[in-house]
Amino acid sequence: MNADDVIELLGLEPLLQEGGMWTQTWRDEHSSAIYFVMRPGDFSALHRLPGPELWHHYAGAAVEMLLLAPDGAVSRPVLGDDLAQGQRPMVAVPAGVWMAATTTGDWSLTGATLAPAYQDDGFELGDRDELTATYPEAATDIARFTHPTP
Repeated sequence: MNADDVIELLGLEPLLQEGGMWTQTWRDEHSSAIYFVMRPGDFSALHRLPGPELWHHYAGAAVEMLLLAPDGAVSRPVLGDDLAQGQRPMVAVPAGVWMAATTTGDWSLTGATLAPAYQDDGFELGDRDELTATYPEAATDIARFTHPTP
């Protein structure tokens, strides 16, 4: 199985603001969930949400994540199934934390669950210059996970 097979089987479409391929799998008045596939060159651009987001690893290569907390903390968890290497099958991203992700291989199938349910008006895409000024020690990763400022 390859990324194209997964994309076709799950009916995924491009996620325009962030990158990668996705589809919503669940939504009710309390929560929402998606599938999300990344291939080489794809990334989930730095963004933050007003509520917590749980990332899950389902198949494929591990996923490098970047988390930038409001208190200035920077962390780089790896989402995957190799527990002996420090990977975790689920990563919780607290509300207000900037987050980004990319595959470490040919493709990664992940999922994200949000409670309360996702709302477009709560999504904020990161600005490269502002984030670099706030988190200078993460400047290289910020450049990897943002689109150039116009």
